[in-house]
Amino acid sequence: MAQNTAPLQGLKVIDFTSVQSGPSCTQMLAWFGAEVIKIERPGVGDATRTELQFDPTLPSYYYLQLNSDKKSFELDAATPDGKAILTKMLEGADIFVENLHPGAMDKLGFSWEEVHKINPRIIYATIKGFPEGSPYANNKAYEPVAQSAAGAAATTGWYEGEYNIPTQSGAALGDSNTGMHMLIGILAAVIQREKTGEGCYVYQSMYNACLNLCRIKTRDQLTLDKIGYLTQYPQYPDGKFNGEVPRSGNIEGGGVLGWCYRCKNYQTDNNDYVYIVVERTASAFKTFCEVMGFEDWLTNPDFSTPDARDKNKQKVIERIQAWCIDKSKYEVNDLLKAHIPVAPVLSIKEIMNMPSNYENQSLVKINQGGKVGEFVTVGCPCTFSNYKPNYGPAPELGANTAEVLTALGYTAEQQAAFKANGTTARIPKAK
Repeated sequence: MAQNTAPLQGLKVIDFTSVQSGPSCTQMLAWFGAEVIKIERPGVGDATRTELQFDPTLPSYYYLQLNSDKKSFELDAATPDGKAILTKMLEGADIFVENLHPGAMDKLGFSWEEVHKINPRIIYATIKGFPEGSPYANNKAYEPVAQSAAGAAATTGWYEGEYNIPTQSGAALGDSNTGMHMLIGILAAVIQREKTGEGCYVYQSMYNACLNLCRIKTRDQLTLDKIGYLTQYPQYPDGKFNGEVPRSGNIEGGGVLGWCYRCKNYQTDNNDYVYIVVERTASAFKTFCEVMGFEDWLTNPDFSTPDARDKNKQKVIERIQAWCIDKSKYEVNDLLKAHIPVAPVLSIKEIMNMPSNYENQSLVKINQGGKVGEFVTVGCPCTFSNYKPNYGPAPELGANTAEVLTALGYTAEQQAAFKANGTTARIPKAK
């Protein structure tokens, strides 16, 4: 028999999360081989089941992409029976993950302190919008709320003109990014438990997850406080810095000169652009000039050194732009890729049509069956030499309720009573 190499095989996870930040975390736990039991509101389920649907009779891709390989268990944990069932589940679980609003789990009677009494070995993982003690700790948090409060929005977007406004990243810095940070904490706690024999409380805020990805912006603020300007920003040397890290347009963010350039079809193709980096070392710059045909820059004091290029960055950008404008992004990429850091700006559609993304499982196809059929989602971002996730379908609402209750020792009669009293099924409203 082949060895089961699933990293988390044998671990049981109670998933009391919804929408994206929590489910993205528990999705990875499932893909790593843990048994993940997703608790959903009877008759309703996760809010994403009916959010942004492509068909009003089917679960949305939003739900399907975040809940592969989980088990769905309908449970109202506020009823007396629901509390007893959840308590029994927690007694045999390894990990409990929740992302309800602040105070909700305490009100239900399942705070960290209470759950730790129920099962001292359990790892209790909670996701909230803000850190404990934050002045915004009781704010209701969504993706852009976290991005706005953690510095991401203030430093993203254009730096002048009509669109000089705080801008949200298209990447889910507040949601899926938080889920991945939570995953790191949980996995560390699992290793810690092997040493201590006891579980711990892992608290992850959306704010801290966003702020962690704004680390280089705190570097920029420290530098700005010291010298009053930032050489890598487009505002340098002619623009003004008002004491705060500004919006940065398309700069690379480090010490190199990176920018996004229009290509020949940009007027009809919103994404016919390419990103090119001009490196700082003398050897790399020499290569850059030879490949681009800019050899005159090698002896021109306005461009021959990194500091000179910083001071004349607009002229650098203008010349590179003129070089790109009669070529497509793919042509630019092919001409430069062997010598210069470069990449075409790819749309999501282009990415989803790249065969290599499926060959290396950056993207995977999951067969949901039924009317949904096959759908595409992002695969596990890390790969193992000896293990590949299963990538099974997302569960129908309540598909595993009977299975879970039976495993807990509840009889058919008890299960029928739970349905009747609203613990595991929605009670129809009287007409």
